[in-house]
Amino acid sequence: MMPLVRLTGLSVAFDGAPALRGIDLSIAKGEAVGLVGESGCGKSVTWLAALGLLPAKARITGSVMLDGQELIGAPAPVLERVRGGRIAMIFQDPSSSLNPVHRIGKQIMEALGLHRGMTGSNARAEAKRLLDLVGIPDAARRLDAYPHELSGGQNQRVMIAIALAGQPELLVADEPTTALDVTIQAQILELLQSIRRQMGMALVLISHDLGVIAEACERVAVMYAGRIVEEAPVEQLFQSAAHPYTQGLIGALPPMNGPRRRLAAIPGGVPEPWAMPPGCGFAPRCQFRAAPCDAAMPGLMGLSGQHRAACIRVAPAATQLERIPA
Repeated sequence: MMPLVRLTGLSVAFDGAPALRGIDLSIAKGEAVGLVGESGCGKSVTWLAALGLLPAKARITGSVMLDGQELIGAPAPVLERVRGGRIAMIFQDPSSSLNPVHRIGKQIMEALGLHRGMTGSNARAEAKRLLDLVGIPDAARRLDAYPHELSGGQNQRVMIAIALAGQPELLVADEPTTALDVTIQAQILELLQSIRRQMGMALVLISHDLGVIAEACERVAVMYAGRIVEEAPVEQLFQSAAHPYTQGLIGALPPMNGPRRRLAAIPGGVPEPWAMPPGCGFAPRCQFRAAPCDAAMPGLMGLSGQHRAACIRVAPAATQLERIPA
């Protein structure tokens, strides 16, 4: 079955410095996929590039196919129909995404007008329905509220309502719970899962938190330094993580039960795009670093089923499988 969205060799450079270094990822219709990694790994840039939202100085190569239609280099009218229509994106800080001088209802109705041609009382009625859908109480009155009159969690629900206005086939949620307290985080994640099931749309959840990904997604891609270094179904990733970076992320998670233990921190930080090490980008931080790690950048290798990892240490386990180009 043809995937809804397929990214192939997607690369991005700013002033010659590589921010993305060949992303290969596919999203099936109705699927929930998580993108996880530290800040600066390229998670957000991946989807900003796919939707043509990066500044003009960004050099983008590769392919992004939406139901067989190429988005990289597509004319502006095509991208305008896709953005907010077939693919919607919500961001981690609703206070910077909502216009503080316009009422909530007007902002939702604007999206309805752009993507579905709705105006007047029909648009207002649909805006109220969307606020009801995302769980905002007293929706009719809230339509006339300003963003500063709502809490952070309610504003994030408004952002989700705006994203749903175009009836998207894919919703990209970029750190949608980061600015919220733990209780509200759980409510937003539950809301996203409920809406996905109800509308049959696909979901890409971008996060630095593996716990959030495990709760909301079926498959996860781990990103590091502009590349996907491991990809697997969620349960398989937690049971048998193959890449040292993924193992480090899991090791940094506090256990929910059992004896207390010291959390294992990953030393160092994500390299800057203009100071990328030769070979494997994670090698300077890896406890298993060897000479071959500095010689060449390893490609993703198939392990079993949908499990892939980009590390020379997994090569013996994949000798009977076809190497998957990065």
